[in-house]
Amino acid sequence: MDSLRLVVVTGKGGVGRSAVAAAIALRAVRAGRRTLAISMTESGGLGEHLGVETLGPNAHEIRSGLSALQVERPAALDEYLRLQVGIPKFARLGPLASAFDALASAAPGIREIVTMGKVLYEVRRGDTWDLVVADGPPIGQIGSHLRAPRTVSDLVPTGRIRDQAAWMADILADPARSALVLVTLAEELPALETAEAMIWLQNSKLITTKSVITNRVLEPMGVPVSTGPSQGAVHEAAVLHHGLVEEQTKWLKQTPDGPRLPYLFGVTGPAEVAERLADLLGSL
Repeated sequence: MDSLRLVVVTGKGGVGRSAVAAAIALRAVRAGRRTLAISMTESGGLGEHLGVETLGPNAHEIRSGLSALQVERPAALDEYLRLQVGIPKFARLGPLASAFDALASAAPGIREIVTMGKVLYEVRRGDTWDLVVADGPPIGQIGSHLRAPRTVSDLVPTGRIRDQAAWMADILADPARSALVLVTLAEELPALETAEAMIWLQNSKLITTKSVITNRVLEPMGVPVSTGPSQGAVHEAAVLHHGLVEEQTKWLKQTPDGPRLPYLFGVTGPAEVAERLADLLGSL
């Protein structure tokens, strides 16, 4: 992980994807790496876990060594047209941007490459960031984003757009520079979707999967339920905890090996959750 330039984090909605992305960014900062955290969606989760109310389209320093932004498609599209397509800086982009935005909404891969292109453009700025951590889209959408550079390359045979799609695909496919982290829960739907994604990722060879993190794992109580009260709220809580641990144990057997993060009882604030997860992550 120390030599990577890009970590993309994905997972089924609700598994703690943004919290883990923020924790990875915080760990990198603690290791002295200049880090940029990017939210690829408009969920707002990454900003909350980094302790800020909102993120904008431009990198904003949150603390020494850590900056963050949120990909906003209009701003990313403007940057894409100027830097990647080569529209002169003094040109008026209003009508052109509107036309291209309409194309991006209809053509396969264009919308995703604008978002993915912003992330990869920041990775290319090697003199600015040591690591870019992207809080990616949910697992059901990550494939279209990772596949976008190849899709555009297939659609556009020559020219600047094809060239920039090619270097995007190269960065993503390089295991020395880029990696994907999957976040899941020891529950049926997240475990099954993660397993399906692992097979697709392995066959697609678009990016290397670095790790599968299982979040919110409950620890056994350590004593039988029968040692406590035989009825009442404490008994009911103990029975519930025991049942949840049994269910998680079943699904943990079907999740790939990787870091397992505990359920953080008593930790309520998103920023506090990210800091605690950063303490617990270790070396992925």
